[in-house]
Amino acid sequence: MNECIAIDSRIHFGKPCVQGTRITVQDVLELVRDGLAFEIIIRDYYPELTAADIRACIQYAMDVVAVEDLHLTVVP
Repeated sequence: MNECIAIDSRIHFGKPCVQGTRITVQDVLELVRDGLAFEIIIRDYYPELTAADIRACIQYAMDVVAVEDLHLTVVP
C-alpha cells in the first residue's frame, strides 16, 4: 500500500506504524481528528515525523477504506 507505513508483528502487535518508528497510524490520525495542525503534531508530539509521514498516515487510512468490503443487511 504505502512504503512510509510498516506493519511488523513485533511492534505494537502488528498495528501499522510510520516506517522506522513505533508511532502508530492510529495515534497520528487521532491528533489529526482533534484538529491539530501538522506543525503542532511534529513540534509537540512526534518531532521525528515529517508532514509527508502524516500525509502517508491519512493516505493509508483512505486506502484501507477504499478496499473495504461492506456487507449491508436490509432491515424491513
